[in-house]
Amino acid sequence: MRFSSRVEQRSSGPGTGAWSIQQEASLLRDTGHDVISLTIGDPDQPTPAPVVEATVEALRAGRTGYAPTIGFPQLRAAIAARAAQRTGQPCGAENVVVTPGAQGGLYCALQSIAGPGDEVIVPEPLYATYGGVVAASGAELVLVPLPAARGFHPDLDSIAGAVTPRTRAVWINTPHNPTGAVFTRDEVAGIAEICRRHDLWLVSDEVYEDLAFTRPHVSPWSLPGMGERTIVVSSLSKSHAMPGFRLGWVIGPPALSRHLFGLLLSMTYGNPPFIQLGALAAFGGELPQVAALREDYRRRAGLMAGILAGAPRCRPIPPEGGMFVLLDVRPTGMAAQQFAAGLLESEDVAVLPCDAFGPSAAGHLRISLTEPDARLAEAGQRIVRYARKIGGGE
Repeated sequence: MRFSSRVEQRSSGPGTGAWSIQQEASLLRDTGHDVISLTIGDPDQPTPAPVVEATVEALRAGRTGYAPTIGFPQLRAAIAARAAQRTGQPCGAENVVVTPGAQGGLYCALQSIAGPGDEVIVPEPLYATYGGVVAASGAELVLVPLPAARGFHPDLDSIAGAVTPRTRAVWINTPHNPTGAVFTRDEVAGIAEICRRHDLWLVSDEVYEDLAFTRPHVSPWSLPGMGERTIVVSSLSKSHAMPGFRLGWVIGPPALSRHLFGLLLSMTYGNPPFIQLGALAAFGGELPQVAALREDYRRRAGLMAGILAGAPRCRPIPPEGGMFVLLDVRPTGMAAQQFAAGLLESEDVAVLPCDAFGPSAAGHLRISLTEPDARLAEAGQRIVRYARKIGGGE
């Protein structure tokens, strides 16, 4: 039997191989190893109690039927009010579509704005699923480096130089996964100007917005005149420790909402009503748990970077936001995959090799900060011990 070439294209490639260490770590844990798994960004903190209680209440009230395809109006209005308050620019329910997580929102957005013959510019390193999302639309992914020497911040001239007559969109992610870079206002404004000049869409993945701790997050939606060409995608997965809820959204021009309605009608037919009503509790005001969670990651980043500073021939890169620390292992002479495999075998610590995130991330490891402090400290000490072993220090 034959399979669709589009599925083959979407499900293959270097991005899908990024998780082999995680899979091996799961097998080792099942056989009794004391594995510390720091591969994925799955928050260890509890979901805020008001959200849990509202979800349970909705279930007990029998809210298990169909919901509006693009989301309950009250939830869309709450998301819009939050965006308007944070950006200072108009945003209404007509601008918002509720999607199955930010991943689902990104997939739907790209399906709506790009297709065969088009190009989408994405700075790299890039999250491992981005290539598959662009490929599924039929468009071509055009990578522009975020050089490590620049702290993984964008070079506006490189982005402008990548634009061709086939370019349809520039896709950014700030705070950035995997590097933790938080783009400055001038950088975001410069990218926005490129999009205005060439009549391009600007897609902004803002799932880590609430985890910016070096400087404030800047959304292109906040810039005057960008509402007609900006698509903001976000969720509550990271900010409220709710990845399993699969509750995300897309903010864009009302015309985009109409396109997304047709797409979601043939995909999900709407998000579960009890999930939407539970998530609505997250928008009743700034929950203290969100600020506490951000402080957790700020503290944990400092803890891990401080411990890893003792790893010979390795260089930790403290993040400006997000929930990861990068470790540059290039001076060891080992590839990131080789280092990660050896670390897991020797010390039962699983981290993510970044080679699949793009050439600019080659030789780096992404270390998730999603364990309590004591467990993170133990993982950091094991990494240092392994670095000393391979460097002849033990």
